[in-house]
Amino acid sequence: MQIKINKLPKSEVEIEGEIDAEVFETYFNKALKRIGENLEIDGFRKGKVPESVLLSKIPEAQILGEMAEMALSEHYPKILEENKIDAISRPEISITKLARKNPLGFKIKTATLPEMTLPDYKNIAKKIISGITDKEKNTEVTEKEVEDTIMDIRKSRAPKIHMAATSSEALAKGGDEAEHVHKEGEEHKHEEPKEAELPEFNDEFVQALGPFKNVEDFKTKLKENIKLEKGNQLKEKTRLKIVEKIIDDLKVELPEILIEVELDKILYRMESDITQMGLKFEDYLKHLSKTVEDLRKEFRNDAEKKAKFALVLNKIAADEKIAADPEQVAKEVAAILEHYKDADLERAQMHAENVLTNEAVFQFLENQN
Repeated sequence: MQIKINKLPKSEVEIEGEIDAEVFETYFNKALKRIGENLEIDGFRKGKVPESVLLSKIPEAQILGEMAEMALSEHYPKILEENKIDAISRPEISITKLARKNPLGFKIKTATLPEMTLPDYKNIAKKIISGITDKEKNTEVTEKEVEDTIMDIRKSRAPKIHMAATSSEALAKGGDEAEHVHKEGEEHKHEEPKEAELPEFNDEFVQALGPFKNVEDFKTKLKENIKLEKGNQLKEKTRLKIVEKIIDDLKVELPEILIEVELDKILYRMESDITQMGLKFEDYLKHLSKTVEDLRKEFRNDAEKKAKFALVLNKIAADEKIAADPEQVAKEVAAILEHYKDADLERAQMHAENVLTNEAVFQFLENQN
């Protein structure tokens, strides 16, 4: 087999080659048999049609097409492995030569994992972590924060339903700060519930919220949770700073497929959030006077950033030989399957490995200080 690899922009490659005539010809009988398995001809049982009859009924072009598909399905993975090509998209295949007892000519285009050299991520992590101020590290909880949280809980349990302003920004905002659509149009005014309308904050109220003995027990646990949340926020903020700094110093050509995948995720989350609010995504788009394609253009920079974020974490994991603990992965997969009964096992496995590997990478970076 003759192969030529051409590098294209945006981390794509074109594989141009030929499969020798003798090798290609070996697929003739296999292709004829496969087509014949699904062919129905009067007087013969399905899958039991003699070869001579098949040859008289099936056009040669159809057999050649099946031969080409079978040959490339078998040889394409070998081409990738032998030439160390990390393909990340479906191959775009075009046949350039197709005839009996001749070589099979083909061109295959695919996106690959981009080659990149990371900046000194260990030093970057060390500098950012050592630069955290004492004020930022302070996660002590004030009485005002506790009381404000209690007030928010009471408001959420008020007998009247008081809808918060549903601006386009508020509707679109999801788990990630970057994933929101800029506010357009007029914000709806809303009325705050009055103190008299709020449920009384007493032992009965907190016991209805969960396993709390009384008001004091609730306040103690609430304070602990707020403190924990502050610590988590500091950790997430620090981790984001580290990766953003690495990305700032990174030069890489992103394959289009990686950006498109991240755009799909952003829009899927947005649509899910809006649907959960009881709204139709189509109506939401009309409110914005925008199309899905408009949103894809707006979110493109966010998607590029997310794609780079994932590439950086994967690269560090590979360079430092960091992998998720198999026992932890198994536990995480079990938890996913228990919570989501219809979840796909393979996808759950990939998700668990990705999440736990990323966590291990961040812990590695945090330990540089």
